[in-house]
Formats: sequence, C-alpha cells, structure tokens
Amino acid sequence: MHSVFLSLYLQKKERMESLKQRRTIRKYQQKDISSDLLNDLLETACRASTVGNMQVYSVIVTRDADRKAKLAPAHFNQPMVQTAPVVLTFCIDLRRFSKWCVQRKAEPGYNNFEWFVTGAVDALLAAQTFCVAAEEKGLGICYLGTTTYNPQMIIEALELPELVFPITTVTVGWPAEVPAQVDRLPLEAVVHEEIYHDYTSEDIDRLYAYKESLPENIRFIIENNKETLAQVFTDVRYTKKDSEAMSENLWKVMKEQGF
Repeated sequence: MHSVFLSLYLQKKERMESLKQRRTIRKYQQKDISSDLLNDLLETACRASTVGNMQVYSVIVTRDADRKAKLAPAHFNQPMVQTAPVVLTFCIDLRRFSKWCVQRKAEPGYNNFEWFVTGAVDALLAAQTFCVAAEEKGLGICYLGTTTYNPQMIIEALELPELVFPITTVTVGWPAEVPAQVDRLPLEAVVHEEIYHDYTSEDIDRLYAYKESLPENIRFIIENNKETLAQVFTDVRYTKKDSEAMSENLWKVMKEQGF
C-alpha cells in the first residue's frame, strides 16, 4: 500500500513540475492527431467546471486545409493556423441551451451580456482543461489571442449561428520545437493576501525589473525606437486606437449574434 501512495505522489509531483515547465508551441510536426486521442482530450475538457452544470460552450474542430485557410486571415495569417493538424475554436454557446429550454416549455433569458460573460468563463475553463490534458499526452498547444479581434470573420468561416460566439482558439499538434520559456512576473506581483494591496512606485520598479532586463526586451525597445518596454506595448503592440476600434467591433458583432 505504501508503494502505491508513493507512486501516486511521484506522479503528481512530476505533473506539477511539467506544468511549471510548459511552453507555447507554434511549430508542429506533419503528423496527425488520431480521432480517438482528440476525442479523449475533448471529453476530458468537458469535465471542466461549468456554471450551473449548463456547459454553455461549443468547440469547433477544424482539420480541413481549406477551412483552416479561411480561418487564417482572421488570425492575421499566423502560420500555425494552417500548419497545425488541428485548430480548435472554443465558442460561447447559448443557442443549444436556449433551444432545449424552448422545447421543454421554458422561457430562456440568456441573450444578454451577463450570459455572454458566463459563456466565456465556461468556454475558457474547458479550453484550459483541454490544453493541460493535451500537454500531458505530449502535444503542444498555442492560444491565439486574435480570436476576438476579427470575430465576424471566424463566425463566417465556421458558420456560427445566433447566440454562438468565438472566444478563444487553440492550435494543437506534435511539437517540432522546444522553445525557451518566456518570462513571468514573480508570484508577489499577482497574488494578494486577504485584500488587494495596491502597488507603490517602488513595487512596480521591483516587480518589472527582471522583465525589463531581458536582452530580448531591450532589443524590442531599440528596434522600435522607444525609451521603455512599456512604450513598446502602448505605442506599438497594443495601442489605444486599435483597442478602441476592436472593442467597438466586438460589441457590434456581439449584438449581431443576438446578445
């Protein structure tokens, strides 16, 4: 019995270490993922926590090359969209549950912003559960933050009906690279004990010192002719103008989808 507990402990410890060592994979081997494996991972993802046990999300599996080509422009033609064997689009889905309600003589009231957010939480929990399970099997994944930049293009490519909305995309495949881990802020930057503790100027300097010292980030500053790394984010990568335009479009498409 002792050996069984020891084995379980070592497995859990190894799993924890693998989570700490995870990397985003953007280059994949030209090797397919079997339907059995993919379905097993998706079944695992469906065990994720969900509000009210309602599962107000859907996952669109894209393997077809032509369909991936249609998705690529929405993601600014990032190469992994077409080179990954599988692209998964996780969607908020209030359509299925609402249809069930109507067919069971119940009046649904889920076409609003509250349930848009709830659906997003459900979908993202399922997405992350899928990713953890996939990496445990040796697969590599990459989240595409571009999903909400051009949602109308994804809606069209995947033929998403009213009350269904794409919220995140994951490319998945067998890794063809072992990239270096990217930096993360220290734990004290994101964890607050009991209440939120606001940051002093000294805190900000300390918490961002390592990120600002990295050679690749210093290079970004020089290449973009900026004074600080923060300016690279605000003036080049994620500008106020772009963010406001995308926010306006996101709200518009939400309304078009019935929310």
